[in-house]
Amino acid sequence: MKLFLNLLITLSITTASYAAEIKLQNPATNFQAPNFSVINSYGQMIELTDFAGTPVILEWTNHECPYVARHYNENNMQRVQKIAQDAGIVWLSIISSTPGDQGHVNPDKANALTASRGARPSHVLLDESGKVGMLYGAKTTPHMYMIDANGILRYKGAIDDIGRGMQFFNASFEDATNYVSSQVDDLIAKKSLAIDVTTAYGCSVKYNYD
Repeated sequence: MKLFLNLLITLSITTASYAAEIKLQNPATNFQAPNFSVINSYGQMIELTDFAGTPVILEWTNHECPYVARHYNENNMQRVQKIAQDAGIVWLSIISSTPGDQGHVNPDKANALTASRGARPSHVLLDESGKVGMLYGAKTTPHMYMIDANGILRYKGAIDDIGRGMQFFNASFEDATNYVSSQVDDLIAKKSLAIDVTTAYGCSVKYNYD
């Protein structure tokens, strides 16, 4: 099992090197978050501005990524989703995997994953072209963004302070600092967050590199 995890991690890091070839944007925190429109898993067009006046959290995800899998298998991501939604925050899970690549799903699969994992996203967004991911500079799964009710991007980066590699798979979520759940109150208060940028870790987002 350890050898298998090491192989997956190596492949993820190797693939991440290609991210430099993709023209990723780099939106600044404490400025207006870029608007976007994309189809959700029920075929509805969703825009960020649909949620004007409400805080929003963006979660880049890939169910086949071992980092994402551990967060969901141990109910960690669901726990953070519940904290956010109980506070009135919209949670958007975004899948930017290109068709035919790791983590790509059709709408039925996306909805089945939500149900089977007991996940709590407000919407699952299917960003097959990768345009939303590139707009936000999403590099890994997970990669988290927190936007306040005024549409200001307040945080971007990792979900917690564990970091990548075998240390992630050996660490306890309970002992980690969760950058999302720990800053929900300040997000709702529309404050600048004490920690607003960290380095995201996980598997590379599977953009179309052609």
